[in-house]
Amino acid sequence: MDKIELMFKELTEVHGVPGHEDAVAEIMKKYLKDIADNTSYDRLGSFIAQKKGTSSEPKVMIAAHMDEIGFMVKEITDDGYIKFLPLGGWWGHVALAQRVIIKTVSGDIQGVIGSKPPHLLKEEERKKVLDIEDLYIDIGAQDKFDVKKILKIRPGDSIVPVSEFTILANPKMYLAKAWDNRIGCAAVISIMSHFRKVKHPNTIFGVGTVQEEVGLRGAMTAANMVDPDVGFAVDVSIAKDTPGMAGKQPERLGSGPSIAVYDGSLVPNRRLRDLVIDVAERNKIPYHLTALERGGTDGGRIQLNRIGVPTIYMGVATRYIHGHAGILNRDDYDNLIKLLTAVVKILDKKTVDSLVRR
Repeated sequence: MDKIELMFKELTEVHGVPGHEDAVAEIMKKYLKDIADNTSYDRLGSFIAQKKGTSSEPKVMIAAHMDEIGFMVKEITDDGYIKFLPLGGWWGHVALAQRVIIKTVSGDIQGVIGSKPPHLLKEEERKKVLDIEDLYIDIGAQDKFDVKKILKIRPGDSIVPVSEFTILANPKMYLAKAWDNRIGCAAVISIMSHFRKVKHPNTIFGVGTVQEEVGLRGAMTAANMVDPDVGFAVDVSIAKDTPGMAGKQPERLGSGPSIAVYDGSLVPNRRLRDLVIDVAERNKIPYHLTALERGGTDGGRIQLNRIGVPTIYMGVATRYIHGHAGILNRDDYDNLIKLLTAVVKILDKKTVDSLVRR
């Protein structure tokens, strides 16, 4: 594995559901502490790395959420099964029969989300999408005492999928859990690393936000702390190149980074959008436009800071998001870094001022 692949492995295999992002923040800090002029945290837990350029203004915020979708222990049945609640958007069928790890005060406990064998399913059950509240985790315990007193599992413990980072037969294709949004965290690291010895006419704030999957919460507090002049939310986008997606706008893996024209929380600043597209075309960087009709991104909160912030959401097309494992393409990541670094290089005060009406 090269250095980027090793970083991907480290970021995707670490556990960090909403409210439990500390381990992810530590990885980001490890990579950025010798690059940033200073690092800090807001009081909700978002990580902020500041890199000063030739001018203190404008302040450029590049944000990626550190949390992944997962679950939380809700209750323990008398028979020793674990009932749980979702952290982030899950479809019940995706969760069935999947291996998970429960993070406890005494260590990791492995289990599986139980499913009824097809031999026992009634006809109407075969057609029904199961609710998360009807599912349970089997850890092989005898009873509630086993779970609570011996294994020390308790309500509030986090639960994450089991899925190793894997380089597929096509070496540009990577399979892993938590691409949403560890690919964004990796991008923040790569972008700030690029500017270690490269001049930039601004001050960059690389931010790992918390609790995006449960309401874009960390982006709000982090933006309050940074008070940016321009914002970039870096996240996954939804690949539409798989069977069953006929008629959808083509967003193929390998077609370049995504530039969003809309998401459920953000209509990007038009001038910033056009600037990003112009930079991509002038530098012959492939890209595609995307619209996320449902769901939101950190950009939705960044744009609302104080009197408003010109903001855009950009990302890497990923298959099977909000499941146990997704697939993305290395070229899309590399081109995202090329595009964002090229954009940041020209964001001086005059350019950023021109993004808003005066």
